[in-house]
Amino acid sequence: MKALITAGGKGTRLRPLTNTQNKHLLPIANKPILHYALEKIAATGINKVGIITNREGDEVKQAIGTGEKWGVEITYIPQEAPLGLAHVIKISQDFIAAEDFIFYLGDNMIVGDLKKFIDEFKNQNSNCHLTLARVKDPERFGVPEIVGDRIISIEEKPRSPKSEFAVAGIYLYDSNIFDAVNNIIPSKRGELEISDAHQYLIDHKKQISFSEITGWWKDTGKPQDILEANRLVLEHIEGRTNGSVDTQSVVTGHVQTGKGSSIINSTVRGPVIIGKNTVIKNSYVGPFTSIGDECQIRNSEVEFSIVLNQCEILDVHMRIEDSLLGFATRVVNASGRPRTNRFMIGDQSLIEIC
Repeated sequence: MKALITAGGKGTRLRPLTNTQNKHLLPIANKPILHYALEKIAATGINKVGIITNREGDEVKQAIGTGEKWGVEITYIPQEAPLGLAHVIKISQDFIAAEDFIFYLGDNMIVGDLKKFIDEFKNQNSNCHLTLARVKDPERFGVPEIVGDRIISIEEKPRSPKSEFAVAGIYLYDSNIFDAVNNIIPSKRGELEISDAHQYLIDHKKQISFSEITGWWKDTGKPQDILEANRLVLEHIEGRTNGSVDTQSVVTGHVQTGKGSSIINSTVRGPVIIGKNTVIKNSYVGPFTSIGDECQIRNSEVEFSIVLNQCEILDVHMRIEDSLLGFATRVVNASGRPRTNRFMIGDQSLIEIC
């Protein structure tokens, strides 16, 4: 069995963070999202992995390398444009050949291993095995119509969903999926939809099985999803201090600090992860916060947020909460007269002021 992981697309819902960085490399608990997918695949024993990338640039390839870190061999497959998930499979046919494979959307997060889904796929002798998750907004996803223990139809982003399930970003296939992706036509938005490929398999009497994801699953396509995934991962971290904490500081709960980091006269309430060479001084860092490497937080408060590498939060008198701060962002107290708020922000940014 092989694995196929998506790491392309434009990440438009995560702009401006994705204007300068591939969305699959954004950090969750200070680790790129794509690393979690590779860890899950490697844990199954699969060692041949195809990663779909954008045709332009080699950011993912530079960040991930050959796969040696995870004990896998990676083949990079460029996609000329984001033409749909079924198109991803279509262009991967030479890599997959006649083998069964697991298709994993690289911006998805799941707790638990993948082996149980692989076992069900094999034990049921399926041509296609889908993972389903109960969601509040199924209209954002492909939605199955289920009768008894059978999926009888699947519709992409329906206005009136026929179930409360979303087809989650983990799929298993045999070679019949290539018949499907090579015979469907683009949707109104110009993409080869994976739901249409699944419907093709249903219409051609192929064996479609499914499992419900009973733990948590997240499609990290929106900023709030990133923050929620960060919270869920941090809930399971263990405390570990590789930096320094002075005697005036109070550190409670599960807190990880990186080498060369310092907590000075501050309160840190876990779960929190702090990267390398970061300084927290005269500040408060609250639960469910990830702070990257080489950051400076001084005379400020931050909680339930993700702060990327080389950020500075200096002398800010209001608590920063529920926020994503991109690489090398500076949030500082205004100086001089007249006292006013000053902004230098990129396209499609969001700032909320109280």
